[in-house]
Amino acid sequence: MNHRPMILLLAAALALPDSLAGPALAAPRAIANATGADTATPPAGPPPTPDSPTADKGTPVPPVLPGMKSYVLLDDATGAVLAEAAPDLALPPASLTKLMTAHITYQALRHGGLKPDQDVPVSVAAWHAGGSRMFIDPTSVVTVDQLLHGLIIDSGNDAAVALAEQVAGSQDAFVQLMNSQAGDLGLTGTVYSNVTGLPDPAMHTTAMDVAKLTREILRDEPEILDISKLQSYSFNNITQASWNPVLEHDPTVDGLKTGLTKESGHCIDATAVRNGIRLIAVVMGGPTWHASTAAIESLLNYGEKFFTDVHVGAGTQLATLDSEALDSGSVAVGPGQSVTVTVPSDEAGDVTKSVSYTADLDNGVTKGETLGTVTFSAGGKILATVPAVALANSPAAGFMTKLQRKLQKML
Repeated sequence: MNHRPMILLLAAALALPDSLAGPALAAPRAIANATGADTATPPAGPPPTPDSPTADKGTPVPPVLPGMKSYVLLDDATGAVLAEAAPDLALPPASLTKLMTAHITYQALRHGGLKPDQDVPVSVAAWHAGGSRMFIDPTSVVTVDQLLHGLIIDSGNDAAVALAEQVAGSQDAFVQLMNSQAGDLGLTGTVYSNVTGLPDPAMHTTAMDVAKLTREILRDEPEILDISKLQSYSFNNITQASWNPVLEHDPTVDGLKTGLTKESGHCIDATAVRNGIRLIAVVMGGPTWHASTAAIESLLNYGEKFFTDVHVGAGTQLATLDSEALDSGSVAVGPGQSVTVTVPSDEAGDVTKSVSYTADLDNGVTKGETLGTVTFSAGGKILATVPAVALANSPAAGFMTKLQRKLQKML
């Protein structure tokens, strides 16, 4: 049986958005909300003032995005904030809520509480979940992996409820896990009250918190990109397009999530690799998908053009420590761990590495021993400080070696 006509009629009848309706079922997308209006609430007042904590005096100011209530652009590798405007403004998260739903589900998979091919029962509560759905019911045979596809691509509220009940036993218990995880991650502007993102005055987040959570997900669960990069998903003979409009326009983008209600506006959390650097761009409160997509592209282009990462691998020689206390007279020194720093593109060749020594060398040194610290700086800013270690063994100088050195000085 072909369900597509039935689903199209259902979407047209409901005329509801993202966390409130079935996504991308007709072209063009229907943009509506729970009260039946045909647009989200437009931003009021002047656009937020943009800033770039990472920029130098030669870096252009980040783009002004008049239609957005807030935005953030992060470098994924370092967490450097490349651009921001009202980053800590509390706003309704809509289906960006499902980022945390996915994160906790992936944690359960990683810790063995779930398996990707495990069948998940569908409760009446999941079946009756309002808004956007992957269209499961109590007779469905559906796996964790399929539910994750339905959660991320279809923005399925039914998938979110089914996963929450499977992981925690109830939605309420799962919400407690969400808020606990938000606290652990330092998401101080975020409070969850449900697993779907359906409107609730008690629930809010910020663009900065969404970017931080995204960075955590990309570090711990990079496999989510295998799902979020897909432009459509089919389940039970029903094919739905991804809610993420940026995927259609930009091949560098491979995630991650969107959100839309009347209260939230058109929110996009996108990630892309530009010039080998992964960027995270979050815009919230846009008036249309077109405007929010254009805003994401503006941010990604800004990050690509004006910033770069400088990487120094662990064990790279940065200095030589000379000492008469060592038999060899010196030892090579480098960082004890790999370091990546984000700088304006015009400072890429100006990153300095200064080493400060604190070790007592009278007993010699062994390879890997901490000798002090190495500090990376650019443009007068300290970017990173890590241990400086010996890159080779260097035993203490013996009596005869010390005597010879004294005699050489005397002569």
